[in-house]
Amino acid sequence: MSIEARVRVVSAADGMAWVTSSESSGCSACQSQASCGISGLGKYLSRRRAAMPLRQADAQPGDELRVCVDEAELLRAGAFAYLAPALLAVIGAALADTSGVGGDLAAAGAALLGFLAGLLAARFLAPTPRIRTSRITSTSGEPA
Repeated sequence: MSIEARVRVVSAADGMAWVTSSESSGCSACQSQASCGISGLGKYLSRRRAAMPLRQADAQPGDELRVCVDEAELLRAGAFAYLAPALLAVIGAALADTSGVGGDLAAAGAALLGFLAGLLAARFLAPTPRIRTSRITSTSGEPA
């Protein structure tokens, strides 16, 4: 399975397309947005939408693209990014605590160092999900 979103090309050059998400995807397309707390956060964050670069050689401004990410790849990357810092923080605190040196302050410091090491590991070692794109409509409005 894959997670899909529609995006619109705002500019394109040198094989890269800068895209923003379409208003009809995500929270604004959900039927439960009136009773959902997350949709309020989505409305707040959607005001500050930045263009994201994607490799799409033949894209033109105004094109609508479908962006797909495999669920398993996204889950693996997310798990690594969130679990590595937390796990290394707990391991650091446990090691400092069992060594008996420094007490609580040493455990807190070791937890912080473990957390920072986890962030660095997540940044440089986490698998990057492969993003696939396909054109939905071109600037002429015709389906691609």
